[in-house]
Amino acid sequence: MPVQKSTWSALLRRESLGMAWGFAAALLLVPAPLVAQTASQVGGRNEVFVGSELESYLRFLQSEGRSELYPWSVRSFSAAEVERLLPRDSAHPWAGRYDLQPDTTGGFRLELIRPQAQLIFNSAFPYGANNGAVWAGRGLTTALHAGVSARYGAISLTLAPVVFRAENASFELAPTGREGRLAYADGGMTDFIDLPQRFGDEPYLRIDPGQSNLRLDLPVVAAGISTANQHWGPASEHPILLGNNAPGFLHAFLGSSAPLDVWLGRVHGRLVWGRLEQSDYSPVEGAGSQRFMSGLVGVFQPRGVSGLELGAARFFHEPWPEEGIGLDNLLKPIEGFWKGGLRDSGVLPGEPKTSEDNQLASVFFRWVFRRSGAEVYGEYGREDHSWNRRDFLVEPDHSGGYMLGLRKRWRRSEQELVTVRGELLNLQISHIVQVRQQGPFYVHGWTRQGHTHRGQILGSAAGYGGAGSILAADYYYPRGRWSVAWTRTVRQDRERPSGVGDIDRRGLDVLHSLGIESLFFLGRFDITAGLTGVYNFNRNFGSDAFNLNSVLSVRGGI
Repeated sequence: MPVQKSTWSALLRRESLGMAWGFAAALLLVPAPLVAQTASQVGGRNEVFVGSELESYLRFLQSEGRSELYPWSVRSFSAAEVERLLPRDSAHPWAGRYDLQPDTTGGFRLELIRPQAQLIFNSAFPYGANNGAVWAGRGLTTALHAGVSARYGAISLTLAPVVFRAENASFELAPTGREGRLAYADGGMTDFIDLPQRFGDEPYLRIDPGQSNLRLDLPVVAAGISTANQHWGPASEHPILLGNNAPGFLHAFLGSSAPLDVWLGRVHGRLVWGRLEQSDYSPVEGAGSQRFMSGLVGVFQPRGVSGLELGAARFFHEPWPEEGIGLDNLLKPIEGFWKGGLRDSGVLPGEPKTSEDNQLASVFFRWVFRRSGAEVYGEYGREDHSWNRRDFLVEPDHSGGYMLGLRKRWRRSEQELVTVRGELLNLQISHIVQVRQQGPFYVHGWTRQGHTHRGQILGSAAGYGGAGSILAADYYYPRGRWSVAWTRTVRQDRERPSGVGDIDRRGLDVLHSLGIESLFFLGRFDITAGLTGVYNFNRNFGSDAFNLNSVLSVRGGI
């Protein structure tokens, strides 16, 4: 008797679930002596990508004075910048594992980026954030990363593509009231954001150029083209404007190659122009399906205030210009801040200042206290222009919100590092909605894909729902890392701060998760295993749901 497709799918999901849980549980229980006996040194300096393991590690080392106080709010880092972030000595937990000493050889350098295989399993619904191009639906998701990097003088090249396949098994969707492809679209703002709940009803496969770039770093100026993720601002998990939650987009950039001394302090910045794409489940068809982005991010480190960096960023979306990209498009990031000062657009009769673009902007700070091994940071962001300075000062929370963060480390010994980190994001609709129109963050009337690229949020994954937080602890030691983390993410919020009417007891769709993760160094392999329990209160404003997420990643040494 033939086995039906649905039966095969169920069997495969059970097998995949068993394999993923079994591998993760086994690795979490690997005896420490076995790991110690089999670890050996590998490379690593060409793996400092946005959101990577080594990037986070180097940030903690910077907070205790192991490297210079280089600004952290304009990323990704070039090969030359990574050299400045490397520790000055070997008094840190992973000194024997990675080659993190500054390169003094000069000349041509060619290195392979160690290949990585990754398995992600979700038992009930999609879960995961800050994974770049990889989208993990329900069921098993597999991803492969590999590449090569080269550097000669001021020129550097990285080719680091990724291919992934999500099983994309079915689960209950929030109703959209639409048929066809829009049945998979976002359930809350179907016509105003490109954020699919599910990428169709078949396995989802993509090949992405990943963290690839070609750049020129001269003594003062840097320029290049790239598809690598960027990260603007000091946040680790919840950047308001731009992070690694979505795939990197094709862009060109021009900026400073390193902070420039202007006597009052040091300045460092970057202008970016790129192309944003939509998913197959976007509400936009035809003209406007491709967007042109332009942006500016800059940081200032004041003289005499050790460890402080202040910064600002602007990010513009607009339909791809039909007549080609002109000077107005390129210079948009430096236009006036107030909507009342912009030229009349003629787009909407009776609303002369309305335009087809959308601006997001933020200001931020980061302050590192090396003696205590701590840093505090924050960001304030806006989803659109204020009309003028008075409007901004009277109602700064209109279409606005903030992020606050803290990182602290303690030394148990020269080779052991304990850290605690936390972040809080609040972009929820404020009480001003009682008297002034206000929509969810990352949603705009004219740019109907929202602040997305290929169906994923460009900023914080929690920003569209309005709020998110994380509290985590890490233990670094010569054989790897242990971490435990609690997160809270608001997915949807149909409550409005009116203060009147009946309480909507199902009006907040929110996730709570608790997870444990371990990184083991086994010979020339880095093996990461993690288990996370995710409880979704009022999923899609209905009943509760539980998801078990497991991750297994193996990066091979070469």
